[in-house]
Amino acid sequence: MGAAAPQTVIVDAVRTPMGRGKPGGALSGTHPVDLLAGALRALVERTGIDPATVDDVLVGCVGQNLEQSATPGRQAWLAAGYPDHVPSVTIERKCGSGQQAIEFAHWGIAAGAYELAIAGGVESMSRVPMGSARGDADPFGPAVRRRYPDLVPQGVAAELVARKWQLSRADLDAFAARSHRLAAGTAAANGFEDEIVPIAGVRADETIRPATTPEGLAGLRTSFDTERWRAQFPDLEWKVTAGNSSQLTDGAAALLLTTEERAAALGLRPRARIVASAVCGDDPVMMLTGPIPATHKVLRKAGLTIADIDAVEVNEAFASVPLAWLAEFGADPARLNPRGGAIALGHPLGASGARLMTTLINHLEQTGGRYGLQTMCEAGGMANATIIERL
Repeated sequence: MGAAAPQTVIVDAVRTPMGRGKPGGALSGTHPVDLLAGALRALVERTGIDPATVDDVLVGCVGQNLEQSATPGRQAWLAAGYPDHVPSVTIERKCGSGQQAIEFAHWGIAAGAYELAIAGGVESMSRVPMGSARGDADPFGPAVRRRYPDLVPQGVAAELVARKWQLSRADLDAFAARSHRLAAGTAAANGFEDEIVPIAGVRADETIRPATTPEGLAGLRTSFDTERWRAQFPDLEWKVTAGNSSQLTDGAAALLLTTEERAAALGLRPRARIVASAVCGDDPVMMLTGPIPATHKVLRKAGLTIADIDAVEVNEAFASVPLAWLAEFGADPARLNPRGGAIALGHPLGASGARLMTTLINHLEQTGGRYGLQTMCEAGGMANATIIERL
């Protein structure tokens, strides 16, 4: 038998504050390279590692055009002043790009290709608008459209998810208000302090709206009930609004991963270990249901049940996504997104997976939890899932 694969541990994790991803947002004046450079610099300084010993910098980024077009991880590493022999790669698995960066780093360590890797993500949605890379082009092509003639945008998919799991508008708005309430409570208790590194004078998340209520959200107009989609889905009740969906956001995050042995040799104290990871595909029309099979898969690989998990992060792309997941697994609602999610904290596409993991690690440490699960839906009907254990 061959030697056992090295055990991947997460030494540290940091993120920037979350800024509103539109002109005038708190971080809109900061180039995305500088956003990520700030996170990288903080990570290296907090851990005390020699940056020359990093094997690779893996960075999730969805909008790989305009200011994010030149391998932003590479540029951020250079902007931070670190050795130019360290390479970088950009990863795009839609909203799960940052989580996939972590998993690729983990797999590289397990395979023996890396000893010390940085994984993270960046997205400046104020400076590189969502969809700007696509323009008016058709990214699917005729063969895919023939196979799946009912392809819809994500917002319509969120409506289909709400219908399938019989989620009401009140359900969605209540969950959205909960996200802001939990995030605001965590911020007020300085619960995010250990994970946020100041950028451009910004020290706190701009995206949290503490005064949000279900009643206030109920007054918002639905976002996707256009004439075209009403004609295609005449029985949909149309419940998805800007208020019960994730926010356009600017932000970055970075994590340091290595082996248990290398961490010990460097005198580093790991914060968590990766227990299992999984990726999967699912129906590209429903699109946002991938976290359900991904969770089943990663639990099976880990030899755990949902009852073993102390905290779960299901990305709040739309409120219907975590609510459908919750209905499917019957988990304790208090363990789901316990610090709020993307509805309150924002969704800087390529960075979100790294931001979620950073927040999950901090939550487990501050509450004494052992196992954490993170899963994210992704455009095209895909999902990532990762289980960590606090050390």
